[in-house]
Amino acid sequence: MDITAKEDATPFLFEDIKSSERPEVVLANAPKFKELIMQYECAIMEVNTKLHVLNNEFSHMHQRNPIESIKTRIKTPASILEKLNRRNLPLCVESLENDLTDIAGVRVICPFPDDIYNVAELLTSQDDVILVARKDYIKNPKVNGYRSLHLIIEIPIFLASGKKNMKVEVQLRTIAMDFWASLDHKLRYKQNLKNSEEIALELRECADIIAGVDLKMQNIRKKIQ
Repeated sequence: MDITAKEDATPFLFEDIKSSERPEVVLANAPKFKELIMQYECAIMEVNTKLHVLNNEFSHMHQRNPIESIKTRIKTPASILEKLNRRNLPLCVESLENDLTDIAGVRVICPFPDDIYNVAELLTSQDDVILVARKDYIKNPKVNGYRSLHLIIEIPIFLASGKKNMKVEVQLRTIAMDFWASLDHKLRYKQNLKNSEEIALELRECADIIAGVDLKMQNIRKKIQ
């Protein structure tokens, strides 16, 4: 994989990345990269704790949970390299931290659409959370029908050397949206896919149906309450 640095870029994390047959392995074992990943893991723990606290408090006040489950992940070295290469970015710590906003990811699964917006508001209104970017694919679905609320936030972690703000991507979606997205991903990554246009149309129709069911279930919940 060809990773090239700009003339004014900071030095590479390591010198033999371009000559390596498995650059992702070299990256994974680079001390500075390991340190950075550790920091992203700490940031995920901070976000995870905040979400669990919000979920417990909401449950205590309203006798139901606005969060069904929380999933976390760190982007793989191979995926990081692919994205840097695709964007023609240098392989340095500054580029990873400043140009990639999804190295650390948290996916929040909520029962109902209004839970998504409530949880997002409660999270981003905390005084130590900075909202960097927001993309609402629920109100404005992607062409394929994908629906989810994406937030890029900065959250502080506290290290021996001091406080440091880290970026974390938070995706919030309903159980039904997550079900659709998971199947869509599996189906689309099948090789030698025939009649792709027909399948894409059917998937979009399924996404619209699921969105309608989400709203109906939400209305039923409100009637019960």
